[in-house]
Amino acid sequence: MSGHSKWATIKRKKDAIDSKRGAIFTKVVKEITVAARMGGGDVNTNPRLRLAVLKGKASNMPKDNIDRAIKKGTGELEGVVYEECLYECFGPGGTAIMVEAVTDKKTRTTPEIKSILTKLGGSLATTGSVSRLFERKGIIVIPSDQISEEELFELAVGAGAEDVQNEGEVFRVVTSPDDYEAVQTALTDKGIKSEESEIKFVALVGAEVSDKEIAEKVMKLIDNLEAHDDVQGVNSNFELSPELEKEFG
Repeated sequence: MSGHSKWATIKRKKDAIDSKRGAIFTKVVKEITVAARMGGGDVNTNPRLRLAVLKGKASNMPKDNIDRAIKKGTGELEGVVYEECLYECFGPGGTAIMVEAVTDKKTRTTPEIKSILTKLGGSLATTGSVSRLFERKGIIVIPSDQISEEELFELAVGAGAEDVQNEGEVFRVVTSPDDYEAVQTALTDKGIKSEESEIKFVALVGAEVSDKEIAEKVMKLIDNLEAHDDVQGVNSNFELSPELEKEFG
């Protein structure tokens, strides 16, 4: 799978900083609200809500915030009605980008996403033309100072994980979407804290970019998409060439 370049490490660290600043709370609240609206407010009978609440707890979201988001979703509290949007996009240099958004007004969000793409050499793609290059995986990133690789492998794989990858400062646990919850629960029960934990689009094959100007455009495009208030997640098959990894590193 793609995602082991210097760029992936840079993004991981940036996302961790953003999470600490509380930026993740807004995204998780939307996710919980949508899950509750679609499947009800009981975590025992709504697997999607259960995962969203688990993500909220993993980011240290207060219980009151979680409860309010659920009640907004079920209609017990007044609030905006959100809907999900998935944008399949092409970026500069033959890169592919998946953008997940939750919005209260799709007619506003779609033109804004399109505008961001157009300004930086990207474009919206037809349904299926980009998503076929990705698969859904549960990804849990854990600082490597919490547990040994052998112990983590035994714990995670025992709970259903597909793989544990050693990336130096962190371990990357990969699961199928169906086994993600069981693996995350097993880690949480052992007191292991994650730096990143979500089900996301993971590229099947990376698109390596060796031209510095194009690489900078792709990075700026991804940053701008992530900065949009309605965007929940941005995943790409973009990878820096070894030469650019050294330069940007």
